[in-house]
Amino acid sequence: MPDVIIPGPAGRIEGKYSPGKGETPPIALILHAHPLGGGHMENVSSLMMYDIFRKRGFATLRFNFRGVGRSEGTYDQGLGELSDAATALDWIQTYNGNAPFSWVAGHSFGAWIGMQLLMRRPEVAGFISVAPPTNMYDFTFLAPCPASGLIVHGSDDRIVPADDMERVMSKVRAQKGIDIRRQIEPGAGHMFTNHMEQLEKRIETYLDERLPIVFRERATD
Repeated sequence: MPDVIIPGPAGRIEGKYSPGKGETPPIALILHAHPLGGGHMENVSSLMMYDIFRKRGFATLRFNFRGVGRSEGTYDQGLGELSDAATALDWIQTYNGNAPFSWVAGHSFGAWIGMQLLMRRPEVAGFISVAPPTNMYDFTFLAPCPASGLIVHGSDDRIVPADDMERVMSKVRAQKGIDIRRQIEPGAGHMFTNHMEQLEKRIETYLDERLPIVFRERATD
C-alpha cells in the first residue's frame, strides 16, 4: 500500500494506492465521509472497502479530500471535493489505461460525491454507497442513474433516517437494465459502529453476484 501524492486542483492530494493483479485490472476509488465531521481515508469504513476491492485484484485508491490530512486546500462544499475525486480517478487511470471498468465506493459525504462522479464518467460501471446523506444534499442529479449499485443504510441512523433514504432513492430513475439495490442493516447507525462486519458481508455478497455480470458486459462492449 504505497503512499502517493497526486497533483490536485487545490494542491497535493494524499492517497494510498494498491496496484491491481494481472495486466488489465479494474479500478476502484474509495471516498471517505464528511471532512468536517471527522472523515478521512483511514476511517474504518474506508479501510474496509479499500481492502475488499484490493483483495479482489482491483487497482485501488483511497485518498484524503482537500484540507484533510496532508491534502492541501480547504473544504469546498462538495464542489472542490468532486474535482478532487475526478482528479484521483484520472491519476489511477494513467497507471491502468487498459482497465475494463471502474467502481466508486463511498460513505456518507463520500457516497454523495461518488454518485455524482459516476454521472460524469461512463467508465464507472458500479457503485457502493453507504449511508448516503439524502436529507443534506440534492440527489436529483441521478436522472437517470447510469450504473447499477448497492446502497446500505442503518435502521438506527439518527443523522440520515433510513426512511428519508428510502423516500429519495425509491424515486431515482435508472437507465434500462440498471438496478439500484437498497438494503437496511438492523440496528446500525450512520457510522456503522459495531456493525462493520455486517456491512462488509453485505458488500461482499453483492460483489460476488454483480461483478461476474459486469465483467461479461464489458467483455462484449
